Amino acid sequence: MTGGALFLAVFLACVVEAVEAVTIVLAAGTARDWRSALTGVAAGLLALAVVVAALGPAVSAIPLGSLRLVVGGLLLVFGLQWLRKAILRASGHKALHDEEAIFQTQIAAAGTAAVQRRGVVRDWYAFTLSFKGVLLEGLEVVFIVVTFGGNQHNVPLAAIAAGAATLLVTGAAVVVRAPLSRVPENTMKFAVGVMLTSFGLFWGGEGAGADWPWQDASLLVIVPVVALFALGSAAVLRRAPEHSPQAVSEGEQL
Repeated sequence: MTGGALFLAVFLACVVEAVEAVTIVLAAGTARDWRSALTGVAAGLLALAVVVAALGPAVSAIPLGSLRLVVGGLLLVFGLQWLRKAILRASGHKALHDEEAIFQTQIAAAGTAAVQRRGVVRDWYAFTLSFKGVLLEGLEVVFIVVTFGGNQHNVPLAAIAAGAATLLVTGAAVVVRAPLSRVPENTMKFAVGVMLTSFGLFWGGEGAGADWPWQDASLLVIVPVVALFALGSAAVLRRAPEHSPQAVSEGEQL
């Protein structure tokens, strides 16, 4: 896997996570209290720093073969979840992921919650909403960086890609002060699902002892095959006579 491919894969996956985290923080700050929301962001980032400090040495100590088997299996499970939901959205069996709708739902929920001060935090609801959003989406970013970067022995490049994605989305949010509903997130989720599934197959196979015929170049075959399978599945499901798209809930935003 080349450095450019590693950077692109991590960047796209992290853009999706950053959009979701920023939407949550914007809802907390807009509907409640910006100071409390930003305090929650800082606390979430601090918690993530502790996780990274613990995971880094642990990942580097795992033998390469075992690491690829574990990482491949995790990416395959993770990627198939993304891909399944992307296929259902593309076929019309599941509602498209709408950051604007999610933003408005969170605004409405935040507006009805009581204001409660705890210590230096003026609004505990805004703090916890931002903290959970940053921590949960951030953990997925950490997982992507550690697995991709650790497997390729290039965690710094993966971290740079994640940082670039986060800065890009955050910068855009600061400028527009609104959810990034114009980002083609459903298309990006489809592409990320294809990539995660493909890399999971490749690395998991290597970890299990498989010898890919063209080494890393085999990904040039695996990725299109997975993409064609996903597009074909969406086309078949789209022909189903009856389907009713489900609304995207706050707890299911992949």
